[in-house]
Amino acid sequence: MALTDQSLIVGLNAVILGAGEDCPQVLIIPPGPGSAAEDALPFGPFDPTEHRTFEIGLRRWVSEQARFQLGYVEQLYTFGDRGREAPVAALTGSEDARIISVGYLALTPDRATPPEGGGQWRSWYRYFPWEDWRDGKPALIEGDILPRLRAWADEAAIPGRRAGRHDRIKQCFGGETGVWNEERVLDRFELLYEAELVAEARRDGQAETHNPGEPLGVAMASDHRRILATALSRLRGKIKYRPVVFELMPDRFTLSALQAVVEGMTGFKLHKQNFRRALDRTGFVEGTGQMESQTGGRPAELFRYRREVLSGGPALGLATPRLRET
Repeated sequence: MALTDQSLIVGLNAVILGAGEDCPQVLIIPPGPGSAAEDALPFGPFDPTEHRTFEIGLRRWVSEQARFQLGYVEQLYTFGDRGREAPVAALTGSEDARIISVGYLALTPDRATPPEGGGQWRSWYRYFPWEDWRDGKPALIEGDILPRLRAWADEAAIPGRRAGRHDRIKQCFGGETGVWNEERVLDRFELLYEAELVAEARRDGQAETHNPGEPLGVAMASDHRRILATALSRLRGKIKYRPVVFELMPDRFTLSALQAVVEGMTGFKLHKQNFRRALDRTGFVEGTGQMESQTGGRPAELFRYRREVLSGGPALGLATPRLRET
């Protein structure tokens, strides 16, 4: 097989997630003043002469661009689709290069605002407004998304393709009889991209026909919203089998604050009593005897995460018993 002479660059992307007071947050690099560019994740090329490892390179880029020091970090996924090259190519001056990006997921309890010129915290529901079910099913889904998706599905000339599209809509968004699976963040975004309902599809020239209506959510540079969707899918699944939520918590926290963070991550309200009973069975937390009086009500006890539990056997995640609507 003949090899092309196209240059290949390895890029590094960081999805840095923190827990805000009302909703989970992602650290982004905002566009400059007067710029038409979109929000972006911290990113940069891997330099084999300066970076001994990918992670060292990633940490350096995050420090330089976002003025933020990474803590917990894990490799997320490798992204190599053709046509996603713009952000790193702009940094390297190699606009014709093929960019393979290694994405990383970082969790932090630090929600302090980075120094001036650094990153900014944004709600992840700014980019995926259809994912927040904490106040019930978003009106956006029935009022805008589903009608436009069904119209797109009906446009397919081949009956089998029409049926396949309708099946995907039901699997991703539930529809009238389907079930909402909070872990399918990436599947939903890719469906919206294919149906031309997000700005990135139109920007990338992927649209076969013009789909009227406003694009959904806030667009991000390159395929960064797809990378973010991949991270959210991973995190929503992982919370159920690993205690990753505690990487977002301070050293001392109330159980109400812990529940609010889990609800923000999953996108739905939890049954308080069932959540706390399941939490007790894990042994993950213990009371400190200290009280938090700034709760707006009765003083609440502060708890800590028993990290030593991880060394005592297989680690489990947290049960997320959903509060059923009546």
